[in-house]
Amino acid sequence: MRPSRAVSPLLRENRDFRMVWIGQTVSLVGDQVSLIAIPLTAVLVLDAGPAQMGFLTAAGYLPNLIFSLHAGAWLDRRGRRRQTMIAADVGRALLVATIPLTAAFGGLTLAQLYVVAFLVGTLSVLFFVAYGTLFVALVPRDDYISASSLMQGSRALSYVAGPSLGGLLVQVLTAPYALVVDAVSFLGSAVALARVAPEEPPTEKAERGHVSAGARWILASPTVRSALAATATINFFNFVFFSLFILYATTELHVTPGLLGLVLGAASIGGVIGSIVSGRLSRRIGVGPAFVLGCILFPAPFLLVPLAGGPRPVVLGLLFLSEFGTGLGVMILDIAVGSIFAALIPDRLRSRVSGAYMLVNYGVRPIGSLAGGFLGTAIGLRPTLWIAAIGGLTGFLWLLPSPIPRMRVLPEPAD
Repeated sequence: MRPSRAVSPLLRENRDFRMVWIGQTVSLVGDQVSLIAIPLTAVLVLDAGPAQMGFLTAAGYLPNLIFSLHAGAWLDRRGRRRQTMIAADVGRALLVATIPLTAAFGGLTLAQLYVVAFLVGTLSVLFFVAYGTLFVALVPRDDYISASSLMQGSRALSYVAGPSLGGLLVQVLTAPYALVVDAVSFLGSAVALARVAPEEPPTEKAERGHVSAGARWILASPTVRSALAATATINFFNFVFFSLFILYATTELHVTPGLLGLVLGAASIGGVIGSIVSGRLSRRIGVGPAFVLGCILFPAPFLLVPLAGGPRPVVLGLLFLSEFGTGLGVMILDIAVGSIFAALIPDRLRSRVSGAYMLVNYGVRPIGSLAGGFLGTAIGLRPTLWIAAIGGLTGFLWLLPSPIPRMRVLPEPAD
C-alpha cells in the first residue's frame, strides 16, 4: 500500500483541516505533559496536600463558570475566531513558561500555580468556545464523524505519548522544567492556525437576549439538554476522582512518577482504539447508542483504582486496565457527541451554545475538584475515589428518556 493511501482522504484533500489537525496534535501532547507535571510539581516540589490539590485543579476550571457564557456571546458578535485562538495559544505559552522560569530562581509557590492555572483556563475558554465554529468552517457535514475521529485520535495518541514523556521528563529534569514542552506546543498550535484562513459564519448583532440565547436553545433541545445533564454528571465525579488520583497513586500506592507516566501512557492505547472504532461503531449501532455506550464505558473503569492493592504488578495492572477502559470509553463518547452537536447546532448560535454548554459541563469541574479535596481530607482518599467512581456511572441515566438512544444517524440542523 502506498503511504498516501494509508492517510485519511480528509487529511490528503483538505489542507486547512490538515494544518489545524497537526497543530492540535502537537498541542495535545504538550497538554498531557502538563497534566502530569503540574500536579507532580505541587506534590513533589511544594508538598501539596489533598485540599491544595483540589484547589489547584479547581483554579484551572473555574474560568468556565465565570467566562464561558459571555465568551460565546462575544465571539458570535466579534467573529475572528481563528485570531482569538492564536492569541489564546500565545498567551498560554507565556503563562506556562513562567513556572520553570521562577523555579530556576527558587521562587515557585503554590499561589503562582493557582494563578497560572486560572489564567491558562481563562484563555482555554476562549480557545474552545471558538473551536466549534472553526471546525464546521473547515469540515464538510459528511465528514464530521471522520474529522472528529481524527481529532480525537490525536487526543488519544497524546494520552499515550504525553504521560510517558511527562513522567520521564519529571524523572530526569524535575517537574517544573518538564512544562517547557507544553509552552512550546502552544506555539506550534498558533503557527498552524496562522496558516489557515477558513470562511467563518457571519457575526450576530448584540440584541436583547443575545448572551443567554445559547442557554435558552439548550433548554429547548431535548437532545442537547439531556447530553449536557449526562456529561456534566460524569465530569463532576470525574474531577472528584481526578483531583486526588495522582496524590493517591504516588503517596498510597507508592508508584514513582516515571513509572506512573509509563503505565498511564501505555494504558491510553484504549483511547487510540476508541478513536479508530468509534466511526464504525456509530454506523453499526447508531450514533446515539454509541454515545450512551461511551457514557457507561468512560466512568466504569474508575472502580479499579480504589480496588488496587497488594503486589506491585497487581497495582500497576489495575491502573493499566482502568486507564485503558477509560480511554476507550471517553473517545467513543466524545466523537459521538461532538458529531451530533456539529450536525444539530445552528451556525449563528454555535459559539453561544458552546459557551453555555461549557458553563455547565466544564463549570462542574472546579466544583468536583473542590469536593474531591474536601472529601479526601475528611474521609480519606480511597473512600472518596469509591464515591467518584460510583457517582460517575449514574450519568448515562439522563439519556434514557431522550431521543439519543434511538438516534441512528446524525440529526438535521435545528432551527
